[in-house]
Amino acid sequence: MCVSTTFTRPVATWSEPELLSLFGVATPNAVPLAQAAGLEPPELVHQFQLSELAAQRLAAGMELGRRAAMEQRVLTAPICGGEDVFRYLAPKLMHLPCEVFYALYLDTKGRLLFETEISRGTLSSSLVHPREVFSPALNRRAAAIVVAHNHPSGDPQPSADDRATTRRLQRAGRLLGVELLDHVVLGAGRFLSFLEQGWL
Repeated sequence: MCVSTTFTRPVATWSEPELLSLFGVATPNAVPLAQAAGLEPPELVHQFQLSELAAQRLAAGMELGRRAAMEQRVLTAPICGGEDVFRYLAPKLMHLPCEVFYALYLDTKGRLLFETEISRGTLSSSLVHPREVFSPALNRRAAAIVVAHNHPSGDPQPSADDRATTRRLQRAGRLLGVELLDHVVLGAGRFLSFLEQGWL
């Protein structure tokens, strides 16, 4: 009987093919993990020719990893830039097949008070109205907000609609006394910050 040496080494040192083999995916590099993230088992079967059992195991493993990453992203320190927003929201948003618009509500020291999903849209757009963004801020006395959304295409470059939405939110925030600090667009492993680009 042949005994695998995988289990004699720390898990962090296992290669992707070794990790995938535990889910019944035996061919090296058979599944590009970045492309498989967020796919349902039937989609994994269709796109990567996996068995139903292997697809279910892989989807379950990736979902457990996503949930663990979300639990680790607890913002206790003030938000200091787009990278903080990206690291916090990427586990929540980057596996989704449609655009989702989020708002982070901050206290006077820039610390997270609470967060809200504002809207969920199509593959390329989400509908956002200032009313939905600022009502929670006024009700719970937030001092400022940061908004963010994902681009399922992986390209964080903002669209014309993204820019127009940001301008509307900025104007509304000035009228209401709740500053819009930043709008962060999340792409595949990267982000774009309106503030850091000098657009806010």
